Amino acid sequence: MRPGKVSGPMPKRSYLGTPATAPGPAGPQMLKAFGQIRNNPLMYLNRVWQEYGDVVQFPIPRPPTYLVVDPSGVERVLLGSARYYGKSTIQYRALSLVTGEGLLTADTEAWRRQRPMVQPAFHHESLAEIAAHIAVAIDRITDDWRRAGSGTVIDVDVAMMHGALEVVGHALFGTDLTRDAEQLASATLSALDVVIARARVPISPPDWVPTPANRKLRRANGQLDAAVNAMLQERRAENRNSPSDMLDILLSVRDDDGVGLTDLEIRNQMVTFIVAGHETVASALTWAWGLLAANPKWQKRMQAEIDEVVSGRRVTFADYANLPVTRAIFDEVLRLYPPAWLITRKALVDDVLGGCEIPAGALIILSPYLLHRHPDIWEQPNDFDPDRFLGGKINRTAFIPFGYGPRLCVGRDFANLEGVLMLAGLGGRFEVEFAGGAQLPAGNPLVTIRPPAGMPLVVRERVSSVGE
Repeated sequence: MRPGKVSGPMPKRSYLGTPATAPGPAGPQMLKAFGQIRNNPLMYLNRVWQEYGDVVQFPIPRPPTYLVVDPSGVERVLLGSARYYGKSTIQYRALSLVTGEGLLTADTEAWRRQRPMVQPAFHHESLAEIAAHIAVAIDRITDDWRRAGSGTVIDVDVAMMHGALEVVGHALFGTDLTRDAEQLASATLSALDVVIARARVPISPPDWVPTPANRKLRRANGQLDAAVNAMLQERRAENRNSPSDMLDILLSVRDDDGVGLTDLEIRNQMVTFIVAGHETVASALTWAWGLLAANPKWQKRMQAEIDEVVSGRRVTFADYANLPVTRAIFDEVLRLYPPAWLITRKALVDDVLGGCEIPAGALIILSPYLLHRHPDIWEQPNDFDPDRFLGGKINRTAFIPFGYGPRLCVGRDFANLEGVLMLAGLGGRFEVEFAGGAQLPAGNPLVTIRPPAGMPLVVRERVSSVGE
């Protein structure tokens, strides 16, 4: 798609010589809001969107910075003109301090080389095997919850983090990561804490300066690297003949020129999928249990479907297609709490988005969280209503929990399968509710949107599941 054309008059302002081409807050207003921007940028983005509209320019001269919630503009950046928008932004540079130039952060040419190499691990035929690993994780969580006793308050956030880490370890790397689950989950969150802090300020000390944050990041990366190195040494010692999981693929794959991945490239891909592959799904599942506790009608409707389809046995890959209500619930969770609540791009050429001129070099901020709550697209956008996904009328270009276009998350089908089967496997055996009048907590926008103090819920075993 070619760059677009301007429609309508543009504001006559400038920021230190950078013309204002869209409405937005003045410099003093933004300075007053700096505390909110640092502490809860999503709340601030929502506020300026409500005040100024679908394209907002911030009073930042270098680079010119825009929030785009205009649906056609979002589609243009991620799909129609995707090749004119790169990932060389402060947010992805901060994330690369943990993942290196892995698939998530790689820009243009590096991404084009990596994507075909990783894709086979997520082909349809791999999903049935992944489902078996999900079922094992469900059984392990079931044992933990039964040992805790029916009616106990359990932080399901911790349970989902460990469960998702277990699935990633077995499904992608053939390794039991539950042995180090606490350490790896802690390392992941510690590393992401530093990433978030860096992404929210324009200038940070170089990573070699021994600040508390840099020392924290170095420790976290050391723990992640130790886990990766142990997996690599163990797998290389096995000397397998044919690939059976992502780690085998990473070790054996070659590009069109016959060149394989370096050890650093393998490390970057493994850390990318350990970090992104478990934290994102775990976060979505945490919100799913919270929303089901807050909406018992939907919890009962989901359980009725599970009782009919799964009927007390282990979940399988075939169940996924036969659980439309559970799938709709997970989709609605992803709409309200998308794993990627913020996506950034750098404009490589002059363009027009939502009728506003966008200069080359501009930073474009997209927010699936805001797009998913756009009142022009969604009825009662802030309500939890999975029925909207059962009617078959969803505008799929406005539902982008895993991104959109050529940079669509390679693990989307994996994540959807894991989310739905986890809900089906555990939801058939347990029911959840908030304790003592507690309510669904507000979200804290980190790399994903997380509950600031976990998700403590009363977990009760369902009578129909006793004796399984």
